Amino acid sequence: MKSPLLLAASLLVLSTVSYGFLETRALAHRHRLTGTTAGKFLTSEELWFSQILDHFSPYDHRKFQQRYYEFLDYFRAPTGPIFLKICGEGPCTGISNDYLGVLAKKFGAAVVSLEHRYYGKSSPFKSLETKNLRYLSSKQALFDLAVFRQHYQDSLNAKLNRTSGENPWFIFGVSYAGALSAWFRLKFPHLTCGSLASSAVVLAVYNFTEFDQQIGVSAGPECKAALQEVTSLVDQGLASNTKAVKSLFGATELKVDGDFLYFLADAAVMAFQYGSPDELCNPLVQAKKDGEDLLAAYAKYVNEKFSSVETYDQEYLKVTAITENSADRLWWFQVCSEVAYFQVAPANDSIRSSRVDTRYHLDLCKNVFGEGVYPEVDMTNIYYGGTKIAGSKIVFTNGSQDPWRHASKQISSSTMPSYLITCHNCGHGTDMRGCPQSPLCIEGNPQNCTSPEVVQKVRQKIIEHMDLWLSECVSGDSRNHMTM
Repeated sequence: MKSPLLLAASLLVLSTVSYGFLETRALAHRHRLTGTTAGKFLTSEELWFSQILDHFSPYDHRKFQQRYYEFLDYFRAPTGPIFLKICGEGPCTGISNDYLGVLAKKFGAAVVSLEHRYYGKSSPFKSLETKNLRYLSSKQALFDLAVFRQHYQDSLNAKLNRTSGENPWFIFGVSYAGALSAWFRLKFPHLTCGSLASSAVVLAVYNFTEFDQQIGVSAGPECKAALQEVTSLVDQGLASNTKAVKSLFGATELKVDGDFLYFLADAAVMAFQYGSPDELCNPLVQAKKDGEDLLAAYAKYVNEKFSSVETYDQEYLKVTAITENSADRLWWFQVCSEVAYFQVAPANDSIRSSRVDTRYHLDLCKNVFGEGVYPEVDMTNIYYGGTKIAGSKIVFTNGSQDPWRHASKQISSSTMPSYLITCHNCGHGTDMRGCPQSPLCIEGNPQNCTSPEVVQKVRQKIIEHMDLWLSECVSGDSRNHMTM
């Protein structure tokens, strides 16, 4: 998840997508998470697939080229499972070598990963003007996955000289991609044996006040008080000397005060979302105890962690040319048209400035995309079910300090177990990525977590469910239609 702004931020810092301390505003949701740092991929060899542009029109036959990857080193041909790793709201530059690689080796699986439409190199159009974004939605993306799944299975059958038959498939995703993983199993249960929905933001939220409330809990009383004092000092500074305050944080280009305030809130959020709270809280709490300048202490942290603030600039988000940073505009379109996740200040005891409210978000949507773009939150939740999703064989996992978990399913049901990884610095996607998130540990090593045993316990539960569901899938197919 990617705050919508957070996601983007995350991506920038890693310069690919979503696995660490990003630089700016993404799900962060801009919760954004799909790639990782250079040299830490199972594969980065690009492959291409001709995808349907509009899955909901019988008359529109246009197609576009969609990028994907495959990793076959662990595949036990011909009957091994196929793991489909969903790429989310950012460029997909390869299959990252996180815990998914460990699972693939254990189960003898092939791993394939499809880049999300519009992001990275998978753009259907040469311009990202608003009228061209009408086909950017989770619904279209799910059908992309279904069509690709069928295409890849048919291609594999041809390579194996099979006229028919199905390998067992299992779907994986983190954050927004985690929501897609759960929704794929919900909408296409016949195309996968199960799904892992890690930090899956399945609930579209208009006023997401729980987000900041969780930041307060995760921060603890002392750090929370320090952050609140910083916010108060910034608000006072903007009233008396706007340029000086923004200059302190290297953000003079952010002309809209709301953009600047969102940026400062995101900077704190990143620490908790990606498993590095002590990097933020320890120096801030110490500065407060020592009677030092809190604003300067927070500015030092922000300036060290965020090399660029442009993704918080609404003028930057208006850019329609396709660049390596277009993911910011694209994710904001999804936020503004489908899921919202508006991170607004709670009415009481807020950490973020009260000026970051619903009006700020709606004004941003209108300013960047024009009239008529509005988050259809109720329709999104009706379509998918929100946290009342009525699927089966979906594992939900969340980190205890991750603010996004309040948009995820946290209550287990008989066929949809939900596990909370409870520890200090257990954040977004901890089960797949380890902690902290940046730098990414090869194979998702949990040893940097304060309580690695809780990560391992949840991972073992994931393996048990996968083993059972894949076995049921294979036995069911062998009794019915599967012929090898």
